[in-house]
Amino acid sequence: MTSTASQASPIPRALTIAGSDSGGGAGIQADLKTFAALGVYGMSAITALTAQNTVGVLGVLDVSPDFVVLQINAVAEDIGVDAVKTGMLSSPEIVEAVAGAVREHGFTRLVVDPVMVAKSGDPLLSDSAREALVRHLLPLALVVTPNLHEAQALAGFPVENSQDMERAARAIQALGPRFVVVKGGHLAQAPRDILFDGNSFIQFPGVRIETPHTHGTGCTFASAITAGLARGLDVPEAVALAKKFVTRAIESGLALGHGHGPTHHLAHLYDLAKKAGEFPPC
Repeated sequence: MTSTASQASPIPRALTIAGSDSGGGAGIQADLKTFAALGVYGMSAITALTAQNTVGVLGVLDVSPDFVVLQINAVAEDIGVDAVKTGMLSSPEIVEAVAGAVREHGFTRLVVDPVMVAKSGDPLLSDSAREALVRHLLPLALVVTPNLHEAQALAGFPVENSQDMERAARAIQALGPRFVVVKGGHLAQAPRDILFDGNSFIQFPGVRIETPHTHGTGCTFASAITAGLARGLDVPEAVALAKKFVTRAIESGLALGHGHGPTHHLAHLYDLAKKAGEFPPC
């Protein structure tokens, strides 16, 4: 296990290094809900505070790189870490600081969600931050999980169909990560994700779920992979777990607020509770 704490742990441990979503649907909040739902103890290092809701982002306040590292050190040196996920890393200084901490603590089960481009296609990272991500963090990643927009930004060519996704996965894998998952939720045809290990592809077909309540799906998918890795699954097993988990979360999306509501991170637990005749939550 990847851990800098010496004591044995009674539960798998995962750390998310990402931004806070005050609306609770994405970012740190989505990651911690996902970890808990999948039987993993979650910890966090917050990289940015956001004021946001289901309609949009009202403001962003970056945390200093030194304080991001201090948060990572605090949990790694005491509690220990079995797997790590990164999300919103909004400046090159934060990217470099996080990469340094990953190397320092020897985190090998690292999932990088390259939060670079919004669902709308709008850029979320500056060119310098994107370059830092490619140069410093991707070579340390076990898994990277770009959507189609992010795959296009990383690969440098349009990604619009399954053939493009495979080409992009090869190009991104050449940047250093061991595994690449290109997410095909935005495909015009039936959605599918592909996993590339440098030699072969594994297809994860999906179904189109007609719902506007998809806020946080990327964070949820990446954190579910991280939870699987923390529990000792190999990468294909962790991706399969994450695909099943996020699909159920999207199916049960919550109609909260006036915009795009969040996915339901606890949907499968509510299903189990209902079957057992316990606390039907809502």
